[in-house]
Amino acid sequence: MSLNKTVRAALGCAVLLTAACAHAQVGLTLDAGTTGAGVHLVVPMETFLNGRFGINYFKHDFEKRSGLVDYQLDGKLQTIDALFDWYLRPGSPFRLTGGVIYNGTRFDAVGSADRAGKFSLNGKEYSAADVGVLKGSVNFRKAAPYLGIGWGNALSQDKRLNFSADLGAIYQGKAHVNLVSIGCTTSRTVCTALANDVSVEELRLAEDVSDYKFYPVLRASISYRF
Repeated sequence: MSLNKTVRAALGCAVLLTAACAHAQVGLTLDAGTTGAGVHLVVPMETFLNGRFGINYFKHDFEKRSGLVDYQLDGKLQTIDALFDWYLRPGSPFRLTGGVIYNGTRFDAVGSADRAGKFSLNGKEYSAADVGVLKGSVNFRKAAPYLGIGWGNALSQDKRLNFSADLGAIYQGKAHVNLVSIGCTTSRTVCTALANDVSVEELRLAEDVSDYKFYPVLRASISYRF
């Protein structure tokens, strides 16, 4: 899902929720943290239960070594939250939070040759000219559960402006990786062997980036109650 489609989906949900809660107090939060910048609509659901619905976006680039290949990963973390905050007692700012995240996070990976201009793939050595461009994509499960704790209540009756924080984790599951070599023109024999070795490296990269199956969430928010 593109960022524009994600934004439209989140805004559509917000409009529907706002209409449904036209006669109830609602809150709006602006957030920043490991999920990037975000905005959430907070609505009352039960005496000790609030619903939070919103969108987050974060651009994150980093390097990852898998096997004997260094990869540059350019990522966009795009998530839509449907969260439920349960307050343990009246007036308490402490909450337990659970919910589900639409996880549109995606990384584009590009492998780099070593200083000698070689790639070592599945224990075999290829020249950069043989490999061409080694590129791929990394994504995770779309429906990802979230569990965490938090502090603060956007619908507090004490004041309209409030601050809050979240600490938790998103379970993304095992990474889904697609890795290919583009531009091999040496010979059919070499290109076939290269494709088989790239498939082995694809499995290796998937295993390595699956270290991120639990994505940590640390987020601070400022909210206003309407």
